[in-house]
Amino acid sequence: MKTRLAPFLFSALLGVAVAVWVTAPSLLAFQSTATKNTEIVLGTWVLDIKKSKYRPGPAPKSQTRIYEAHPSGIKATIRTVYADGHSTSTEYIANYDGVEYPVTGSPNSDKIILKRIDEFTADATLIHAGKTIGSAKRVISENGTTMTIEYKGMWEGRLADNIAVYAKQK
Repeated sequence: MKTRLAPFLFSALLGVAVAVWVTAPSLLAFQSTATKNTEIVLGTWVLDIKKSKYRPGPAPKSQTRIYEAHPSGIKATIRTVYADGHSTSTEYIANYDGVEYPVTGSPNSDKIILKRIDEFTADATLIHAGKTIGSAKRVISENGTTMTIEYKGMWEGRLADNIAVYAKQK
C-alpha cells in the first residue's frame, strides 16, 4: 500500500504546485487592480479658492487635479490657471514607495517622492534640479469628498505656505 500511495502523493503535490505557479501571476494582477480601484484619491478634484489660503499669494484662478490608477502606481494630471492668466499642465506617475519619480510640465519641480501615511493621508517631497524645494501633506476627508493639501517650501522663487482645499467631482 505504501508503494502505491507515494507516487500518487508526489503527483498530486506536483499538480498543486504547478497550478499555484500558473495562477499566481493572475491572482497578483487581480489583487493589484483591486487595490488601485479602491484608492480614495482616484478621480477629479477641483480647487475651492474660497476655502484655500495661499501665502504670500496670489492664489491661482483655478486648478483641477485628476488622479488615475496606473500599472506603475498612480497618474496625476494637474491643470492650473494662475492669477496672471498663464497655465500649466503638470503630470507624474508615481508610487507611494519613497522613490523619486519624474514630473513633467512644472516650472517649479522636476521630481516627486510619495509616501503613504494611511488610507487618507500621503506625504510628498518636491525636488527641482536635485534640491528639495518643499513638502506637501495630502489629507482626504473620511467621506471622500474633500481633499486638503498643505504645502511648505519654495514656489515660483518665493517661500510659500499654502493650504489648498479641493472638492471631489462626481
